Amino acid sequence: MHDYQARLDKLRTDAAECRLISDLATDPAKRDLFDRLALHLSTLADQVELAMIEAVKSARG
Repeated sequence: MHDYQARLDKLRTDAAECRLISDLATDPAKRDLFDRLALHLSTLADQVELAMIEAVKSARG
C-alpha cells in the first residue's frame, strides 16, 4: 500500500504543477493543454485513491 500512496502523492503533485503552469501560461493553447492535463491527473489520482480505499475495505473483510 505504501507504493500506491507514493504514486498517489506524485499524481497530486503533478496535477498541481500542471494547474500552476496553466495559470501562468500566456498562450491560450498552452493554458488549455495544461488545464486539461491537471484535470486528467486529478481524476487519475481520485481513481487511485478510491481503489486504495476499496482494497483496504476488502482486506478488512
